[in-house]
Amino acid sequence: MTLIKSISGIRGTIGGPTGDTLNPLDIVKFTTAYATFIRRNGGNGQNAEFNDHRATIVVGRDARMSGVMVDSVVCGTLMGMGYDVVNIGLATTPTTELAVRQLGADGGIIITASHNPRQWNALKLLNNEGEFLTAKDGAEVLSIAEKEEFCYADVDHLGRYINCDEADQWHIDDVMSLELVDAEAVRKAHFRVCVDAINSVGGIILPKLLDELGVEYTVLNNEPTGDFAHNPEPLEKNLQGIMDEMRTGKYDLGIVVDPDVDRLAFISEDGTMFGEEYTLVSVADYVLSHTKGNTVSNLSSTRALRDVTEKHGGQYAAAAVGEVNVTTKMKEVGAVIGGEGNGGVIYPESHYGRDALVGIALFLSSLAQKGCRVSELRQQFPNYFIAKNRIDLTPDTDVDAILVKVKEMFAANPDANVNDIDGVKIDFPDRWVHLRKSNTEPIIRVYSEAHTMDEADALGKQLMQVVYDMQG
Repeated sequence: MTLIKSISGIRGTIGGPTGDTLNPLDIVKFTTAYATFIRRNGGNGQNAEFNDHRATIVVGRDARMSGVMVDSVVCGTLMGMGYDVVNIGLATTPTTELAVRQLGADGGIIITASHNPRQWNALKLLNNEGEFLTAKDGAEVLSIAEKEEFCYADVDHLGRYINCDEADQWHIDDVMSLELVDAEAVRKAHFRVCVDAINSVGGIILPKLLDELGVEYTVLNNEPTGDFAHNPEPLEKNLQGIMDEMRTGKYDLGIVVDPDVDRLAFISEDGTMFGEEYTLVSVADYVLSHTKGNTVSNLSSTRALRDVTEKHGGQYAAAAVGEVNVTTKMKEVGAVIGGEGNGGVIYPESHYGRDALVGIALFLSSLAQKGCRVSELRQQFPNYFIAKNRIDLTPDTDVDAILVKVKEMFAANPDANVNDIDGVKIDFPDRWVHLRKSNTEPIIRVYSEAHTMDEADALGKQLMQVVYDMQG
């Protein structure tokens, strides 16, 4: 069983002893720490004392089987801290982010473990802009939790509980209002789409968006039961069902999302993967063809985004892995589009958060304007292949020491550019490999990219063997 405490929130498996899993006592502890942080830092006007101005926190959740339990504990704890809770119920991560902004709330908690399997859940923490806490703020929440510096409201200052069922429409209205969403062209294209909603909240909101865009669709795994039909990470090895359905020839595009709908993958009309790395690349190419500017992705993302950006006269910058690191870099360089190679599209014209709905609407707009098939669109971009491997960690593994040794091994190589802002990335002229400790699982992620999959996989496994040799 596992409990991972990081600057981005708390994540763990359900059930088991306190301090080692995501259980009610630890949920109360970290929710209280977050509420204390918001009170200390002002939110949208709440001061450090309990008073008749109750701050407001938005709560949304994906459809995980543990969601109702976690939601109840979170909401009760926030009310006990004197906060009004606006519960938007089953909602995507970007929907919750936008709801914080829409309501002028002081913060938000998203109950989701994103792509992790069904036994996991997590608390993702938002500021009053509906954005993830910075590394500094996240560290402060963890410090408060460690010290248990808690003070709850008296009976006269308990928070209120408010249900809200408007958030999905706010999100869809925001997407449809974007200048580069060409709804007229999409409607005229008469697209036929197959969606895999993984039995989570995508099955609720994506049909509403596709209806607005005039798209004909079939939804697989559309019941929001949280009993995921397959491994919920939107990778090719997990998507045989929708790939087989696409091969029937009835559809122009396949759309796959993860349980909280911030990651997005496409499948071409012939049933082949478009490539999750190319979700951002294709959307960025469309945005950059209409809006001049810069782009950002994380260190583990494909070089293709750099190539596309430079083609349009912009500059590309890399950030450490993690959404808040990407958005911080985007603001720093004035990026007009950015995200992560795992299928996360961040479009500041909407908001600073990964958003599959925004990605879908922009991709369909691009496809409609170009008048081509999805497989033809994919051929327009530089061809790279990324191998994604992992090294499982034991409790006594000294990851930092391993990464230092890897860095030292390549520091003297004139063909290797070594970057250590997030783990160790070794950049060669025609390929790269990136090793870093995951923020969400007890593993070292080993990503490598080259011009063929065999070359990429061989490079990744070469570095994995180096690590195994170090461990003895």
